[in-house]
Amino acid sequence: MNTTGSEFLGYPMFNGQLGDLFQKGKTIINTLNQYSFCIAEEDKAFKSALMSSDVLLPDGISIVLSAKFLNGNQLEKIAGADLHDFVLKYLNNVYGSCFYLGSKQETLDAIQQKLGRSYPNISHASYSPPFRDEFSEEENEEMIARINEFCPDVLFVGMTAPKQEKWVHANRDKIQATYICTIGAVFDFYSETIDRPSDFWVRNGLEWFGRFIKEPKRLWRRYLLYGGIYVKYIVFSKLTHKLRF
Repeated sequence: MNTTGSEFLGYPMFNGQLGDLFQKGKTIINTLNQYSFCIAEEDKAFKSALMSSDVLLPDGISIVLSAKFLNGNQLEKIAGADLHDFVLKYLNNVYGSCFYLGSKQETLDAIQQKLGRSYPNISHASYSPPFRDEFSEEENEEMIARINEFCPDVLFVGMTAPKQEKWVHANRDKIQATYICTIGAVFDFYSETIDRPSDFWVRNGLEWFGRFIKEPKRLWRRYLLYGGIYVKYIVFSKLTHKLRF
């Protein structure tokens, strides 16, 4: 578990510099936002995977504001896309390697083409697993074999939450990669399959709103329905804390 961080409703949140991540051994890096927090309250296996993270990044303005509201903790939002950009620059400087697991083959092809243009010093490979809720033993073995054959410095996993976090948690001891990052939608952002909201939205803590405007049918439950559920959790936690003291 990460030692540079602040507690948030039982979760140890990373609150250091991204450069600090490359000073330790095998490291599982996950992210927490309001949606994943709510889902984890319903899914014990997912919560266990998040709690066992070596590094858990505050990926969302709602987490940052809630931490300050609950106990005055100052967190800095670090989105999966920010982590991805930082890691690629680092790998390019040290002639490192990365592997992308997840998404469609067309998306992976676009990612590798872009990497070749933007980060020529990085060795890279990818694999598109079957699209299903659970993988068979043979499918798992194939995924792990593809990764271990390449033996990357960094493994990026983009199979959406909570599937990706639970898969990594279940297979971490079999995976031969120093850093394992679950980054979900970043595969689509980086390949430009889906546009990430502009810097204006990101700087002003409204990246979620920019994404919602672009994909309201797909994201309304995540941001509106679970947004309300998340607020209830935060308010209840605040009132419970006050009553306790």
